[in-house]
Amino acid sequence: MAAHAETQANAADEIGAVPKGPSDGAIMTRKDARTITLKIPAPRGMIVDRNGEPLAQNVVAYQIALQFRQFEKADRAFVIDWARSRLNALAETRKDLEPKTDDEIYDHYLHRRWLPLLVSGQIAEKEALALEGKLPSGVVLNALYRRYYPEGELAAHVIGYAGSVGKLPTGPINFNEPLWEESEGRSGLEKIYNAQLTGDAGMKKLLFDENGNKLLEEQVKRPRPGGTLVTTIDLKWQRLAEKILRGGCRRGAFVVVDVVTGEVLVMASRPSFDLNSFIPGISTEAFKQLQDDPSQPLFGRAFQSAYPPASSFKPIVALVALNNGLVSENSTLYCPAAISIGRTVFKNWSKSPEGSINVKRAIARSCNTWFYQVGIDIGPTSFLSLARRLGFGEKTGLPLVGETPGLVPNDEWMLKNEKRRILDGDTANLSIGQGSLLASPLQVAQSMAGIANGGALPKLRLISQVQDTRGRVVQAPVPERKNSLGLSEKAVQVVHQGMSDVVNAGGGTGRSAGLGYAELCGKTGTAQWGPKSKNQRLAWFAGFMPRANPRYAFAVLYEGRPGEGVSGGRMAAPMVQRFFQGIKGDIKEIIAPPKKALVVDEETGEAVEQTAPIAKTDDVESDNESEEIDDAIDAVPKERGVMRALPVDGLLEGGSAMSPSDADFTGSGEGTAMPALPAEEDEEVMDENVEDVGNQ
Repeated sequence: MAAHAETQANAADEIGAVPKGPSDGAIMTRKDARTITLKIPAPRGMIVDRNGEPLAQNVVAYQIALQFRQFEKADRAFVIDWARSRLNALAETRKDLEPKTDDEIYDHYLHRRWLPLLVSGQIAEKEALALEGKLPSGVVLNALYRRYYPEGELAAHVIGYAGSVGKLPTGPINFNEPLWEESEGRSGLEKIYNAQLTGDAGMKKLLFDENGNKLLEEQVKRPRPGGTLVTTIDLKWQRLAEKILRGGCRRGAFVVVDVVTGEVLVMASRPSFDLNSFIPGISTEAFKQLQDDPSQPLFGRAFQSAYPPASSFKPIVALVALNNGLVSENSTLYCPAAISIGRTVFKNWSKSPEGSINVKRAIARSCNTWFYQVGIDIGPTSFLSLARRLGFGEKTGLPLVGETPGLVPNDEWMLKNEKRRILDGDTANLSIGQGSLLASPLQVAQSMAGIANGGALPKLRLISQVQDTRGRVVQAPVPERKNSLGLSEKAVQVVHQGMSDVVNAGGGTGRSAGLGYAELCGKTGTAQWGPKSKNQRLAWFAGFMPRANPRYAFAVLYEGRPGEGVSGGRMAAPMVQRFFQGIKGDIKEIIAPPKKALVVDEETGEAVEQTAPIAKTDDVESDNESEEIDDAIDAVPKERGVMRALPVDGLLEGGSAMSPSDADFTGSGEGTAMPALPAEEDEEVMDENVEDVGNQ
């Protein structure tokens, strides 16, 4: 929508002139005639979820503007009076008018009267249509593109927002200046992929005669929208995760990762903020209010916060102990209610001794005293090294603004910051995921993807595809292996059993996460966080599912209020259960084994299931055929970053076929049945366990 059609006619009537065409000549200098070339800012490219649902897009918006005429009597008083009369009429119904000084009004008339003077903020198309035909003469609606986030605060810390490059110029009109304010990415994916999302601007030419009549308006070049950014986020799953966080905690985070591809499907932080509040710009007061909010809504807890991983770290210690042969699947270790290290007493979360237990029960019961002893025996170097291979202590490499690297200490760090090397007291704390060990929920979920895989840590991905302005795919990452873990299959399967017992066996600390349709493996965690004077705690639940053929890893964080008693089993685990129960249909379809093909029997004409390829023996002997197949397999490149996790049909079809090594452990490793515990009993961290102590 532009200036009303009657503008030119009214201007001609007012000065008693007849509009001229662009080819009309004149013997006098046309000092008020103008040829103007303007830039048409291109729409920013879209950001969409994995299925093409929009996360960031553009809409048409409008601004109310004054469209000056070429006045015969163009002195300052007349021009200002003309503008004020219209602004006063608008003020009776509009509360969003931007104040204009007399100098601004007259300066615009002197230098820029051919272009509209914007006098309001941006208004939606529906509201603009309602105003059409009701505006005073000389008042027009000026159209523009505006960034819009249809999901509001959903994944706000990941998507980010765009902002204005700068205000429109004043004074004489410059060649190729923009028709409206251009925008650029200021945060998140909007900022990181700003070049790909920024389109190619168009160009418009305007020609005016000496009386201000528009003789020509020509679009010389059409604007081309920016490219499309296809994320790995699943909008449906993200919505559900954020809904569960809103109902389950005041502050927290939820991350879900595809174990096979490394794709991040959910990355939610609570609280969040509405991205649309930054469009077209946010006031200083409103931004300061967000900054000063004690709940820190601008802070993406899922990837910007570093927390003690607490007992979610214990499977790493168990893996190293099994892999190094320090413990076996069924060897037991006596676990009292507390142990002394130097002059410090380190307690279990339960006040009662656990007795002699094996590694699976230690994981299921989250027994601190078992991990204190085993952690000290294998040494911090061993299990902290595996932690680094699982992604702790460094950024994931995802396109995120402000991602924390977390912290995995070593002797050098301890000497610099604590003036001592890592001692047994420090090792005890580290073995239960506390002390100076820090990680984000994203890193914990990443580590669970590695533990689920068992052989490799998948390289995480947040972008599925990048398209250029012409819709051509310019980037499409493939699944890659980030690190090899160097773990035995036996060690991995034993830890998987222990993590299954956390959820599915009597006495497990995460029973509230149990699912009826799939076997979920998890680990609860509870940690003291921040200054001890605040008495503030965190609750974790992290793991993967299904056990037989892991496909999804996750981590949920519950950030407790000062003085609030929390635990992973009571706060975090139920949120995981509600999430996977809410997408039960999706999960069952994904993990279902591939359907068998039907073939028609040529003799009977009946359809029968084909359970295996039928060998052709007419022309080629079976032995030769087998050799050809072996040769073909040998010709396939062995590396190229492909992970070891799943058989081909499971990888491509989402099937739940067992891996070749599963048979070795089927029916074994279940362990002895554990007695059921009262429902309210759960893992709790003891204050003594998080003191910064060595061998005192």
